[in-house]
Amino acid sequence: MFDRLAELAIRRSRLVLIVAVVAVALMAAVGLGAFGKLQGGGYDDPSSPSSRAKAAIEEEFGGQTNLVLLVTAAEGGVDAPAAERSGRALVAQLKNERDLDNVVSYWDTGSTALRSGDGREAMVLAHVKGDATQQEKNAEHVIDAYTGTRDGSLTVRAGGGAAVNSDMAAQSSEDLVLAEGIAVPLTLVLLLVVFGSVVAALLPLVIGVIAIAGTFALLYLLGSATDVSVFATNLTTALGLGLGIDYALLMLSRFREQLATGASVDDAVRHTVRTAGRTVAFSAATVAVALAALLLFPQFFLRSFGYAGVGVVAIAALSTLFVMPALFAVLGHRVNSGRLPWANRPRSGARAPLWGRLARTVMRRPAFTALPVLAVLLLAAGPLLGLSFGTPDERVLPEDAGSRQVSAVLRQDFDGSDDAAVHVVIDQPVSEDPLAVYATGLSRLPGVVRVEASTGTYTDGKAAAAGPAGAALGRPGAQRVTVVSGLTPKSEAAQSLVGRIRAAAPPAGTHPLVGGVDAELVDSKQSVSDRLPLALGTVALTTFVLLFLFTGSVVQPLRALVLNMISLGAALGVMTWMFQDGHLSSVFGFTAQPMDTSMTVLMFCIAFGLSMDYEVFVTSRIKELHDLGESTETAVADGLGHTGRIVSAAACLLAVSFFAFGTAKLSFMQMFGLGSALAILIDAVAVRGVLVPAAMRLLGRSAWYAPGFLRKVHGRFGLSEGGPAPEPALTPEAAQQPTLVRD
Repeated sequence: MFDRLAELAIRRSRLVLIVAVVAVALMAAVGLGAFGKLQGGGYDDPSSPSSRAKAAIEEEFGGQTNLVLLVTAAEGGVDAPAAERSGRALVAQLKNERDLDNVVSYWDTGSTALRSGDGREAMVLAHVKGDATQQEKNAEHVIDAYTGTRDGSLTVRAGGGAAVNSDMAAQSSEDLVLAEGIAVPLTLVLLLVVFGSVVAALLPLVIGVIAIAGTFALLYLLGSATDVSVFATNLTTALGLGLGIDYALLMLSRFREQLATGASVDDAVRHTVRTAGRTVAFSAATVAVALAALLLFPQFFLRSFGYAGVGVVAIAALSTLFVMPALFAVLGHRVNSGRLPWANRPRSGARAPLWGRLARTVMRRPAFTALPVLAVLLLAAGPLLGLSFGTPDERVLPEDAGSRQVSAVLRQDFDGSDDAAVHVVIDQPVSEDPLAVYATGLSRLPGVVRVEASTGTYTDGKAAAAGPAGAALGRPGAQRVTVVSGLTPKSEAAQSLVGRIRAAAPPAGTHPLVGGVDAELVDSKQSVSDRLPLALGTVALTTFVLLFLFTGSVVQPLRALVLNMISLGAALGVMTWMFQDGHLSSVFGFTAQPMDTSMTVLMFCIAFGLSMDYEVFVTSRIKELHDLGESTETAVADGLGHTGRIVSAAACLLAVSFFAFGTAKLSFMQMFGLGSALAILIDAVAVRGVLVPAAMRLLGRSAWYAPGFLRKVHGRFGLSEGGPAPEPALTPEAAQQPTLVRD
């Protein structure tokens, strides 16, 4: 297959490039509409009890509160005549808004729960209609129309889930523009430094652009058929640019290396596709497998990254295998055109002496050199022992975000937050007495401020003054009970309250559904933890199979999995130390909180896939040299000498794309960008430079071991970078090992 690809590039190079240009133009035209198809939200399992409760409230009661307008009186309090007139006029206008339902205010109900302790502020509660995308647009319309100063007597600010999601979507777009504005120019500069010529530096960007354009077109098509998160665009740009550069870098380095040996352009193309092209194909398969695990999760936020990730990997690999060889065939030696003054000419063999010397130094005393590195990585992973998980809320926004400021006021100045209430839905008829008994029991639970039902409001096990909803909480065929607590939303105590509510005895013959932000967090964590073993097992098994097919050894995949888990643990530990424990928060401007469940899973899959990317880069060259008769130690040293510079350059370039998201103002995007970049650098330097040579030296001949029946499987189905080659002469080392796998 790879020989045919090479011949296609050589014989039909211009046709391939013309088709590629037309395809990119079409993909770009389609991809421009992607943003209109993508959605916000998607953090919840649609089959969870909290999601079903939310759907039942939508159907039976017009939806739960997701928008809070905080109204502040300019003078006196909200009961002052001028403030009251303006407040009632505001509420009347809101009730006429077609995008809103269930508008409830202090001036309607007289409930003290909707007025601040000092009487200067009051709440207007509402439900914004539509799905996540429509809610975002509708909320933006309402916020723009009604916030600000009204009649000189009131100031209106917006908070609640819909306002937070609107602010997050706007901030995400700003963060993406800033990140790409930093990453692209810096990447181009680094490419010029790495390759030393203008033409060579531009070629990897071509693959990156194709990968990004193609994936945006894919997101448009998927977004037209299913739910896809708007945040998938962030991954598309970072990973598309990074992987495009990674794969093009490997191909370009091998092509220039062949030209430097005196090979003709056609022969250089053939050898490059047969070797580096094969490595790109296997590398893309390992990355895609890791990202495909995201498709196992029910939250469309995570699945969206699976769609985008697998798509961008596949498109980057295909464009590398088709477009890069055609460009090589057309450019030939002109690939080195535009040479910069400081650049040296490509050398035959293109070895990096530093990496070869480092490998030899490590292998002379493997335990002495590897143990300190291993100790540092394990120490960095230590914070994972205290790891806790959460879901995004207003704290991921910068402190000056309007919705975050409103949430802070609601927590400080009001007796419980209706926006963060626990909602209980009973989707069948219930008599008044059993319902009152049930609501009274819930009001006795620790942390509960009040319980509102169609039968009344209850506090500390007793009936109290009427609440803001009253009879609107009852329907002939369903009942809704709202549990308002004074607990910090999404705290451990608030999550425990959800468990107590679910454990409380309901009215006879009923099966209540419990929802609300705290219940959604509990269900989200449970959903991820239920599917995580399957996802991890799938990634480990498929990665093992792919690496076995690539190396012919059962030891190499195990060694790769263990070392990758160590480097990933170190990166995740550092992120936990920062974003959960709060270290460096003043430097990066985030608020410490539990690790975002979805982003942590995403970061693991991304970092694992990219670690395997570099694993394949290095191991492929080591195996190629070993199959040609070199001893394991010599193959490792020479293999790192050949690939160390490529891997380190690729890691730095890819890390730049992710580090650029460290400038984001959404804290979970900061965590994703910084964590992914750190994992890439740890893997490229500590693992590839030190732990791999040490492990290979300690394993010795057993590094290439495989049982006899698996050697037969590999002999039939396996592939290596060098492809089929003449039977090499056995080294003395190999001759003593009958189970040695050789291609």
